[in-house]
Amino acid sequence: MSAAHLPSTIPGKDHLLLRGATLIDGTGNAPITDAEVEIREGRVIYAGPSREIAPADATTIALDGKTILPGFIDAHVHFGMSIEDQSADASRFDSERTFRTALNARKTLMAGVTTARDLGGLDRGYRDAIAAGLVQGPRTHLALAPLSPTGGHTDFTMPNGRKVPMPMPVDPIIDTEDDVRRTVRLLIRSGADVIKVCTTGGVSSPSDTPDDIGVPEEHVRLIVAETAKRAGQPVAAHAQGPEGIKAAIRGGVRSVEHGYGIDDEGIELMLEHGTFLVPTLSSALRVPDPATVPAYLYEKKVKWSAIARERVAAALTAGVKIALGTDAGVCPHGENLREPVHAVELGLTPMQAIVAGTKNAAELLRLNADLGTVEEGKLADLIVIDFNPLEDITPLATPDNVKVVMQGGALVKDSDAWFNSTPVQPLLAQ
Repeated sequence: MSAAHLPSTIPGKDHLLLRGATLIDGTGNAPITDAEVEIREGRVIYAGPSREIAPADATTIALDGKTILPGFIDAHVHFGMSIEDQSADASRFDSERTFRTALNARKTLMAGVTTARDLGGLDRGYRDAIAAGLVQGPRTHLALAPLSPTGGHTDFTMPNGRKVPMPMPVDPIIDTEDDVRRTVRLLIRSGADVIKVCTTGGVSSPSDTPDDIGVPEEHVRLIVAETAKRAGQPVAAHAQGPEGIKAAIRGGVRSVEHGYGIDDEGIELMLEHGTFLVPTLSSALRVPDPATVPAYLYEKKVKWSAIARERVAAALTAGVKIALGTDAGVCPHGENLREPVHAVELGLTPMQAIVAGTKNAAELLRLNADLGTVEEGKLADLIVIDFNPLEDITPLATPDNVKVVMQGGALVKDSDAWFNSTPVQPLLAQ
């Protein structure tokens, strides 16, 4: 999927010069004070120290005292889900669910996330609608349906046989090698950008636990081999217990999602294989109100939040490559930049957390040629804030503190009118 989907310029302003801000470009290099970012036709053509002579034909925006960052990438969301709203959602018409999904996408964009990876629940129509500008949202990569065996994490069936209402675009159950091949081929035919497998059970599923083994290592290897015949779609593994994490890594996945119970052997394997960890701390560290979720979910959440706090911190300290993702849908939508705040809480520096949510995440999604950093040649995806996140990253967690969001050169949020332009009006009410 191409990264360039949206209207690429601010109407009437196809050549912009942003001057005076501090630039944190996402590469991990030191910030540039009194920086310039020059944008033409939706791409960055210069990013660096202010030059003595400014381009004569550019519209100049003064951003003295502000900070420019790359647009963030949330590598793990579920736009169509709200786990604390399941009973109400069960009574809704599909059309209302669609509008609520679109609203979740817009909230995510307004929080400063310009690209996201939805790891289960959406068909490609949502991705295409965002790309066509029909609704506002992050440019989106899709897994469509997370795969697991019968009784596994995405077998949404209670022990009494009753289905929990979590429909998927493709039947996610794989038990045999034939199931694996056929389902992966169907997902790719249906437009999957990434294949997600569940090598363990989970916290939110009714009939398994994070220590249970889901998709076995041999099936993970088969999935990786099958994607290699196509566009080389990365394989992401929902993996929470230590044995399933190691099975996923040995099977060749590109990323371990969650990784809450990773042990020392698993950390060494991740370092050896260069596997990404997407720790979904916004979900892991959040224990919901027990009145809003089933008892089984609350009990598992309490246990595994404590485990994640210890073991994910160990992985961060060891230097495992991190890409940030929230698991929004299990935690609230539109608070996505709480994730780098949590990453700092567990041991990353603010700069490392920013790189994990920009450059590293773009590499994970194979979009690093166009996205992830504010550098010459990249798409102009950026946010503007009025504080220094390297001194205190905490304000990023509040969406209102993200004052400007630009996506492919298109101004989609300008809450304080710093660009002296009327912000793009939302297609859906907040």
